[in-house]
Amino acid sequence: MGKDADVNKLTRASPYLLAGVFVVAGMTHFAMPRPYESIVPSPFPPRETVYASGVAELALAAGLAVRRTRRLTGWVSALFLLAVWPANIKMALDGGRFGDAPVALTWARVPLQIPLILWARAVARRA
Repeated sequence: MGKDADVNKLTRASPYLLAGVFVVAGMTHFAMPRPYESIVPSPFPPRETVYASGVAELALAAGLAVRRTRRLTGWVSALFLLAVWPANIKMALDGGRFGDAPVALTWARVPLQIPLILWARAVARRA
């Protein structure tokens, strides 16, 4: 099996892998909501907003897993990741002092958002 076959396998698996990332992220909003609550802007109810974003991530995962909805969901995923990026930055700047998240993890999430956005865009373009 050559390099091209490996790339093709990864390309086919890519939407499912990204869906898995969204499943894990969405589930953490329910399993550990406290760190997320600290970065919710004040006009919004923290717990409800965290749960709503968890539901959104699970919905994005489902949309990426279904071929028929993958293109649209890929673009919506990229926009969602872009929209929550400021919250990740706020969490890192706050140094995790309002939640249980390790400071290093909060900073690691900030640059990680770039490849996730590009990945979602690539999934949309390939769908």
